Amino acid sequence: MLFLGIDPGFGRCGYGLVREERTGAITWQAQGVIETPKTDTFAMRLQQLRDELRALLLLWQPDEVAVEELFFATNAKTAISVGHARGVILLTLADARMKINEYTPLQVKQAISGYGAADKKQMQEMVRILLNLKTIPKPDDAADALAIAITHVQSRRMRNLAEK
Repeated sequence: MLFLGIDPGFGRCGYGLVREERTGAITWQAQGVIETPKTDTFAMRLQQLRDELRALLLLWQPDEVAVEELFFATNAKTAISVGHARGVILLTLADARMKINEYTPLQVKQAISGYGAADKKQMQEMVRILLNLKTIPKPDDAADALAIAITHVQSRRMRNLAEK
């Protein structure tokens, strides 16, 4: 199965795709960011985010999608912009009839590193190890999106075990 992880952002929205093989291995498929130009209007940037996400969904046709929930403690303006972007992301996924799975940053950190207070470097190194990559995935937003996708794969496994 193919899983798309999304790290919501307005200026930069990270995405990462991983595949769960029949053997149970999780393998890297793709990563990147959707960047919207600061020179465009707010509405145009949201449209671009929607259009590029639609194109990703058509290209890769993931089986399931995982999106990080928002958590901001300081910058309200950034939180509002990212909240708008996240709304567009969720609507685009719903329009594509995707099942949306959401995880908090704490859940992602615990699933990837086993430690809810792991820092960014620890998280990136664990993503590298879990996906058997030679280097840490870049940029940071894409690495975060891969972590979200891996979190979903692991959460599905736990739910499936619990249901048996």
